[in-house]
Amino acid sequence: MVSTDRVLAFAAMSLLVIVIPGPSVLFVIGRALAHGRRTAVATALGNVFGSYLLVVAVAVGIGSLVERSVTVYLTVKLVGAAYLVHLGVQAFRHRKELKASAIGTQAPTEPTRGDLRTVLDGALVGVTNPKGVVFFAAVLPQFVDHSAGHVPLQMLLLGLVPITIGLITDTLWGLTASAARSWFARSDRRLSLIGGAGGCTMIGLGVTVAVTGRAE
Repeated sequence: MVSTDRVLAFAAMSLLVIVIPGPSVLFVIGRALAHGRRTAVATALGNVFGSYLLVVAVAVGIGSLVERSVTVYLTVKLVGAAYLVHLGVQAFRHRKELKASAIGTQAPTEPTRGDLRTVLDGALVGVTNPKGVVFFAAVLPQFVDHSAGHVPLQMLLLGLVPITIGLITDTLWGLTASAARSWFARSDRRLSLIGGAGGCTMIGLGVTVAVTGRAE
C-alpha cells in the first residue's frame, strides 16, 4: 500500500525531527536524571503512546479533510512550516538559557512514581508536544500515496515509523542520561550547543516543508 521509497523518505524526515531535543526529549532526560533508568524507559513508552494518539487524530480527522482540499492542505502545510521555523528561531535564540536545572533535575528525596503514572505523564507530554502536532499534521500527509486510496490507513501505518524511531531514540537519551547524570548536570554549555544545533535544523526543516509536497 505504501511504497518503500515513501517509507524510507518519511523515516529520514522523521529521524531528522526526532533527534532534535524538544519538550519530550528534555522530559525523558529530566526523568532519567531525577529517578534513573526504569523511569526513563517508562517515560519514553508513554511519550510514544501519546505521539501515536496524534497520528490517529490526523488519520481519522484532518487527514481526510486535507486529502479532499488542496486549499486546506496548503494552509496546514504552510502554517506548519512557519511554526517549525518559529520553533527553530526560538530554540536558537534561547539556546544559552538551557540549564541542567531546566530539564527536570529534582532532589533525590522526591518519591519515585509508579510505572503507570510515569507512562501517563510521558503520554501527556507526547500528545501535547507542539513539535509533534505540527509534524504529524503538516508533514505526514505529504508522504501518503493518494492514488492508492485508504489514506487514513496509510497514515496509521506510516505513523508507526516515527513512533518506532522515537521509542528507540528517547530510550537511548534516557539511558544515556541515567548513566551520566553528573556529566549532564555539570555542563550547561553542552545543552546550549545542542539547543543551537537543533534550532538551525528546525529552521531548515520548516523551509523544506514549505517548498515541497504535492502541487495538484
